[in-house]
Amino acid sequence: QLQLVESGGGLVQPGGSLRLSCAASRFTLDYYAIGWFRQAPGKERDWVSCFSSRGDSTNYADSVKGRFTISRDNAKNTVDLQMNSLKPEDTGVYYCAADLAPGCSTSLREYDYWGQGTQVTVSS
Repeated sequence: QLQLVESGGGLVQPGGSLRLSCAASRFTLDYYAIGWFRQAPGKERDWVSCFSSRGDSTNYADSVKGRFTISRDNAKNTVDLQMNSLKPEDTGVYYCAADLAPGCSTSLREYDYWGQGTQVTVSS
């Protein structure tokens, strides 16, 4: 079974940057579409970005477009989320998830495997 582990979270000031990484074990990530989601305290888990399995499609939520970049590193078997110009409203637990379907889905229900999450806090 695919196992995902997120890393790279932390505390950062508004305007700062973080790079999250989603690492996989047992299988290579290029068989899966990978999505990033986040969940703020007391709120639902929201889709942030996704990367199709073929690598020909990426997509971003409007709230992060132009600030976040998703990419895949085949050598490291990771999918990374570069987050720039961070805002307090970006605070939350960030999860990566893998979808066996090739396309880039925004729906939580489409994803088959989930990591445990990494905390991102944007605060001065």
